[in-house]
Amino acid sequence: MEPTAFFVAGRPAHGEGELTVTHPYDGRTVGRTTLATADQVEAAVAAAAAVAAKAAALPAHERAVALDHVSRRLAERAEEVAALITAENGKPLKWARAEVGRAVSTFRWAAEEARRFSGELQRLDTDPTATGRIALVRRVPKGPVLGIAPFNFPLNLVAHKVAPAIAVGAPIIVKPAPATPLSALLLGEILAETELPEGMFSVLPLPNERAAELVADPRLPVVSFTGSGPVGAAIRRSVPEKHVTLELGGNAAAVICEDWDSDEDLTFAAHRIATFSNYQAGQSCIAVQRVYVHEWLYDGFLPRLVASVEALRTGDPSDPLTDVGPLVSVEAAERVEAWVDEAVVAGASIEVGGRREGATYPPTVLSGVPKDAKVCTEEVFGPVLVVDRIENNQAAFAAVNDSAYGLQAGVFTHRLDVAFAASRTLEVGGVIVGDVPSYRADQMPYGGVKGSGVGREGLRSAMEDYTDPRVMVLTGVAL
Repeated sequence: MEPTAFFVAGRPAHGEGELTVTHPYDGRTVGRTTLATADQVEAAVAAAAAVAAKAAALPAHERAVALDHVSRRLAERAEEVAALITAENGKPLKWARAEVGRAVSTFRWAAEEARRFSGELQRLDTDPTATGRIALVRRVPKGPVLGIAPFNFPLNLVAHKVAPAIAVGAPIIVKPAPATPLSALLLGEILAETELPEGMFSVLPLPNERAAELVADPRLPVVSFTGSGPVGAAIRRSVPEKHVTLELGGNAAAVICEDWDSDEDLTFAAHRIATFSNYQAGQSCIAVQRVYVHEWLYDGFLPRLVASVEALRTGDPSDPLTDVGPLVSVEAAERVEAWVDEAVVAGASIEVGGRREGATYPPTVLSGVPKDAKVCTEEVFGPVLVVDRIENNQAAFAAVNDSAYGLQAGVFTHRLDVAFAASRTLEVGGVIVGDVPSYRADQMPYGGVKGSGVGREGLRSAMEDYTDPRVMVLTGVAL
């Protein structure tokens, strides 16, 4: 098995040492690449800095054509890409296919935004002293972007860094997660088919401990990081002069309000929560982790939830019928197991699940969990769901807010006043009404507050994060 090339300033390259990628489900080798050398990292950064002015001046149609090409090629190679995601990440094929579909849309949306990212005109003659003046406000790239991506969405979360950078004309250097570099390298291969100028992109496999040198480099004024909270916080502290965007995860909650009371309602909520607590083996920052159920609905809801979780098929992620695959590593599954065991020792009950096999941890529902247990206070990042009864909506919203995180929340209600109360009260970046917090449309602003990070992903939002406003005032204009 020949090592897969990475990309330095748009050109394929090989480095030193070997990075072996193994399948989380059975441990077999699924690919190899090499690590970028210090000289290659320097070449990538220097090329990004050198091409920055040319990239910013690229016509909108050139940027859009490149993005359209990537979208189209991902769609053409969808099955191949999905199989690669499953092999290196371990997520079931059905969810890998969904990730490819989202990446196709992400690049398509970026192409559309590139064509309409035009700025705005402002009349200034609202005061007599500004008669004859008009302002053109455009946005210009801050400079080259460093994108650091996680393992859980090895294609689409890379896309969410690359696509907006190209859309605004900013060079980008991507550091994929060491556990899952292959999807990013395949994306680099497709980017290399475009007419983007040399230096516009690099994809550099590096161990995490070498990311600090890139973060600190003054030629990369924008850092976009998705990953763990402590690492993100350390990045922000280390480069206070840079523009840093952080997506740091959460422990997403869903609320079953008292009006969500029909059999159909409860069955729907149980199915959605079961599915999206476990859909990436829980390795999604908006996977459902906490559920607060109105007390008079709790006894009718819990059996439905347990039945829906039991119905999920766990096993070989390459089987199209599998719902839940392994975690990314045995170590990750052992950590989840330890957290559940701690909760049980502290008084929690296991309603279903709770027995690890290798890297696979079964979908697990816990009740009676102490509020200070890690499965409540931290991000489990595994297929574990905590269910609690709550006396009213206000108490439920307070419980959701009793968290160091604030990414998204789901509120199951039919009442418009409750929906607006939730949006007003919940300390999160997004409230999903009538569904789980795991819903995300790739064009919408996505991000959180508190320990969930700063800045927003979503094409238009990220494009604004990567750019600064620049004002030109015209004088002596008859309006």
